[in-house]
Amino acid sequence: MSQLLINETTKVPLSDLWEKDEFAKAVHLAIEGVSSELRAISLKLHEDPELSYEEHKAHALITDYLEKKGFEVERKAYGLDTAFVARAGNSDKVTIGICSEYDALPSTDSPKGAFHACGHNLIAISGIATAIGLKAVIEQFGLEGQVKLFGTPAEETSGGKIVMLDNGAFKGVDICMMLHGANADVVYPAFLALDTVEVEFFGKASHASASPWEGINALDAAVQAYTNIAMMRQQMHPSQRVHGIIKDGGKAANIIPDYTKSVYTVRAPKFGEVEVLKKRVEKILNAAANSTGCTVKLTWGIPYKDIITNDPLARKFEHYMNNQGVKYASKQEQMSKLSGSTDMGNLTYALPGIHPMFNILNLIGEDDKTMGLHTNAFANAAAQPIGHVATLRASKSLALTGLECIVDSVFLKAVKQDFDTQVQN
Repeated sequence: MSQLLINETTKVPLSDLWEKDEFAKAVHLAIEGVSSELRAISLKLHEDPELSYEEHKAHALITDYLEKKGFEVERKAYGLDTAFVARAGNSDKVTIGICSEYDALPSTDSPKGAFHACGHNLIAISGIATAIGLKAVIEQFGLEGQVKLFGTPAEETSGGKIVMLDNGAFKGVDICMMLHGANADVVYPAFLALDTVEVEFFGKASHASASPWEGINALDAAVQAYTNIAMMRQQMHPSQRVHGIIKDGGKAANIIPDYTKSVYTVRAPKFGEVEVLKKRVEKILNAAANSTGCTVKLTWGIPYKDIITNDPLARKFEHYMNNQGVKYASKQEQMSKLSGSTDMGNLTYALPGIHPMFNILNLIGEDDKTMGLHTNAFANAAAQPIGHVATLRASKSLALTGLECIVDSVFLKAVKQDFDTQVQN
């Protein structure tokens, strides 16, 4: 940052980061000043989880709070009832986009039928904190720029960010970033691209004992497809995934099933690989239909693309986290840890962005391989005080990373050049 006292080659003690740099101090004080309020929001979201596109209470809670903090808030934004955008700043010369998520996962153990086992209560407040930090420094120093906080529903299912992207939400946004709690600190996450297909086989019903020869068995087709996909895995690259379930296998044991429904998800490190793998899967599904005499209907969903991590943004974020005591493994080691998938990937194909993961289990940078995401244990961890501290720490670094793009045009140009290069490749 051109006005900052620190750079990538300077290791500054934590106290100096906040006390000697006026911009960093403004961000730090703004975020710490709302810590207790953000903690209350996080716990409220955690105690009252809502599934994808049902996040009405979360939407109201967050937008009401942002409005009280001086943001210009648009509710039910871009065609989605539980999406929003909150704006602050005095110029659109540079626009920094930040994303918050707040949908929960379904749970058979929770009395409410949902739980925050992916820590989206922390993702929600990380976006709020980052936006508040940026708003404070922009207004305090009269900087030419603005921040837009996007409330993005349904990440766990159908990709609210993708709908918002298609509806023009990110038009004019220079960069877009977000944070995600995890069991490790990672700047270069290896999120997989994916696409999901609903497979319906149609056959002919008959009595399974009296006249089975008159039937066309849709369950045979579904089982053949499941088995042949399993056999295909031996010839798949270890980084690729195809997994699925049979959702409807028939209605009674004494009826030859005339209908079955299965769902399969195809994943790979790059979206182009998913497209190739999908063709292999489709051949298996069509072959199962042909060999049993069934017909088949394939309905592909909304694809999630892999994350294109913008290198200048990632290095800048890592720098600020280093100055707060966080250490990272090498880029190669970080990228070797395959993860799930996210609709944020689609945004990084449209504009420069990063999606760092921050450890909510400890503050010393130790990976905790005993606790994975999407588990009861991680849901419990997402409500603990240490996770809150980790969230605010990462939010300060993300805010300062965004600030770099506002005050340093050379840095922003490098960010955009890196994006152009990676997308073209």
